[in-house]
Amino acid sequence: MTTSPPKRIRVAIAGLGAVGMKLVSSLDAGIDGLELAAVSARDIPAAKARLADLRKPVPVVAIEELEPLADLVVECAPAALLSSIARPFLEKGKTVVVLSAGALLTQMDLVDLARAHGGQIMVPTGALIGLDAVTAAAQGEITSVRMTTRKPVKGLLGAPYLVENNIAIEDIKEPLRIFSGTPREAAVGFPANLNVAVALGLAGIGVDRTTLDIWADPSLDRNTHSIEVISDSASFTMSIANIPSENPKTGRITALSVLALLKKLGAPLRVGT
Repeated sequence: MTTSPPKRIRVAIAGLGAVGMKLVSSLDAGIDGLELAAVSARDIPAAKARLADLRKPVPVVAIEELEPLADLVVECAPAALLSSIARPFLEKGKTVVVLSAGALLTQMDLVDLARAHGGQIMVPTGALIGLDAVTAAAQGEITSVRMTTRKPVKGLLGAPYLVENNIAIEDIKEPLRIFSGTPREAAVGFPANLNVAVALGLAGIGVDRTTLDIWADPSLDRNTHSIEVISDSASFTMSIANIPSENPKTGRITALSVLALLKKLGAPLRVGT
């Protein structure tokens, strides 16, 4: 008896920044069970030029044209575009991988939409080492979660919170704490920087009970995150220092985390929750 080969998951990439380009090149090189199906970018002619050397050319289309071409979309775009990217896929019961986790907090209707149509929103681990442990601890009772983020100055420049509060960090000589609050507040004030904190809040005790400090540190060349969790099943601390990608606001590990998530979708062996 012959068997048909397993169906390949058609993947669309929305956004061609540092993360999007890494995903496109990796999918084009070949990943079992996955197929690069389409790409969307703000400047379509420029995107086509950047993708001219793909082994297998794919359509480069506007965001609203992605859904019929793919089973799953990875959102690697500015947070303001999350709804326009995700909604068509969720309405058809498909999967959306969201990197702009902070934008979800003001668009939780997307979760309702996924529930109503059998779709799914997936937030990758990204730069947050140990997210599996936090998710596991949340099945019991977590007492507290505290996160401290330290970033190079150039990775924080232009953040709305700094502009609105007249906080100048360009010429600081010593580490400066620039924010203390919750991931929900940070998602507004640092929309390009702290999706990782929102993911932590969603995985654990919520974005309003998780506490967060952000430091600008002129001595650093990596984005660093330290997390302390106290729960009825375990107390643990985690620290990671991420090498920035071409975009100083995003670590290289973010794209790799998405690739790890995608590979798990059809893998015969999955390790980790």
